[in-house]
Amino acid sequence: MLGEELLAQGWAVRGTSRREQGLAPIAAAGIEPALADLDRVGTVLEYVADVAVVYLLLGSAAGEPEMVAELHRHRLERLLEKLVDTPVRGVVYEAAGSVDPAVLADGAELVRAAERTWRIPVRVVTAEQDDHGLWSQEMGKLALELLSPGA
Repeated sequence: MLGEELLAQGWAVRGTSRREQGLAPIAAAGIEPALADLDRVGTVLEYVADVAVVYLLLGSAAGEPEMVAELHRHRLERLLEKLVDTPVRGVVYEAAGSVDPAVLADGAELVRAAERTWRIPVRVVTAEQDDHGLWSQEMGKLALELLSPGA
């Protein structure tokens, strides 16, 4: 699991969910759960004061299509603008999943634009979660990549 991989390497790991019922699976994975909603960017920013890498695993976000698209567009853009003034040193964006591919492509472009504009190291993940164990290991490696000198 992603949390276990990072915890084993000494990293603190926090996971957020927009819904109360999403917190139990996060805790069960050994990750500190936090209630936060990208639709309200301030609730996410509350939890980044001691965070080095932010994973935006929204590729299979559920809800009304317009609301999900908003998360990958305007809300994501606002979050990226705010992350500049935090200790965050890298962003991983999931551009694969059940969300409309055009919406995911828009989100990926916003993340890449943040990298160009503010020199925030980013990784855009396009791999599906076919093998969750392997996917988790690869996601953990991305944090280390982003935190390495010259990322």
